[in-house]
Amino acid sequence: MTPPARWNRYWDGKSRNYDREMQFMDRKLFGDSRAWACGQATGEVLEVAVGTGLNLPLYPSEVTLTGIDLSDGMLAIARDRAERLGHPVTLRRADAHELPFDADSFDTVVCTLGLCAIPDDGKALREMARVLRPGGRLILLDHIVSSSRAVRGLQWIAEKITVPMAGEHFLRRPFDRIGDLGLAVEQRERFKLGLVERLVARK
Repeated sequence: MTPPARWNRYWDGKSRNYDREMQFMDRKLFGDSRAWACGQATGEVLEVAVGTGLNLPLYPSEVTLTGIDLSDGMLAIARDRAERLGHPVTLRRADAHELPFDADSFDTVVCTLGLCAIPDDGKALREMARVLRPGGRLILLDHIVSSSRAVRGLQWIAEKITVPMAGEHFLRRPFDRIGDLGLAVEQRERFKLGLVERLVARK
């Protein structure tokens, strides 16, 4: 089984319990971070790793929204959610490593809690920057390597299990890659022992 097929199958299975698990994590760890990210989106918006569409009700009504995900199971739930909400959105299956859009296509690119599970986060970030229009903004929310040495040690141990089993990374630092993408950081905030990072960068 090829790696993309493997992860597609994994997330298809995960989709059944994903909302319940993430709603717990939002309460305990991420707080209002989804609303923070989506509320800043403007114009033509791309959400990378849209998942089950938990963010859909949080976007301003005036944006034009496109969402991509690798998992058909996740996208099926997102489509149902969009229909119930009456929220216009274009949802399609696509790989974050090779976004099926021309350069300079979007005013805003949003990725919430997705980079931690994308196999090559650097490649995905380059693709996000590529499809952004000049002056457009990249909005990121994710769990990252902690600022606490003790917690970093636990994250290192956890990755020995989570990376091969679920592709879940805990030691990534998206901020360190932004400067190489031709983007300028406008906002950055870390909290919960540095575990959570909220970041906005402009092209």
